[in-house]
Amino acid sequence: MARPYEAFVRRLDALLRRGAALPRGTGRPPRLKAPKPGAPTALILAPHPDDECIVGALPRRLQRQRGWRVAVVPVTLGSRPERRAARLDELRGACGYLGWDVLESGERGLAAILRRERPRLVLFPHAGDANSTHRRVHELAAAALREAGAQLRCAVAETEFWATLPDPNLLLAVPPRDAADLVAALSFHDGEIARNPYHVLFPCWLADSARRGAELVGGQGAAAAPARFAALYRLSRWTGRALERAKPGRIAGVKTDLDALLEGIADEA
Repeated sequence: MARPYEAFVRRLDALLRRGAALPRGTGRPPRLKAPKPGAPTALILAPHPDDECIVGALPRRLQRQRGWRVAVVPVTLGSRPERRAARLDELRGACGYLGWDVLESGERGLAAILRRERPRLVLFPHAGDANSTHRRVHELAAAALREAGAQLRCAVAETEFWATLPDPNLLLAVPPRDAADLVAALSFHDGEIARNPYHVLFPCWLADSARRGAELVGGQGAAAAPARFAALYRLSRWTGRALERAKPGRIAGVKTDLDALLEGIADEA
């Protein structure tokens, strides 16, 4: 073949076009056991409906592999009042597909949710995520942790979307099955996807995260990531008084015991 890479790129382009034409918001949910009473909770503070899926690789692995409960707080329902009811319905559809709980709160009451739910892991955007709502949710989450104070000790994962993390310390391998679940759940956000079928590009983003993360987390010149797909996070622990960044960086393969990894972060001095 004279131009093998042109053929490769054309096939990839055709595949993405076919993916954009697939039915949205349908399909039988994956079969997963319901979390047991008292199971640890991963709490996602989502700036908008759909962010829960985009940053959801770590919660999905904890749910599937370790039996965690996952709950989502939609901090806002977007800037368009006429779309908010529909976006909440779309969120419920996406979370129903994944087997995640939806906890309605809005911008107020986050500290009360933290105290009530006592999550072992909280996820929210990093301070430099290049969207005004994402940055505000970072500030609200930090304020809620301070308000919860010593009543809560947990791991924290700062997430990226509109702007990448400059200094992630967790590269998380994402099995294709989990990536597919998150794409399917994203497709429930039909009103957003109708103007831009970004759900089918999500695996490409995970592939690029694997490329970036290998050296951002593993160090310059490090070997390739242990999987084609990966997600990047900045892990810290909430001590009851402050966020303390976890050190050193972690590279979590598909068989890494994530319970032990997060317990180690919570126990770090």
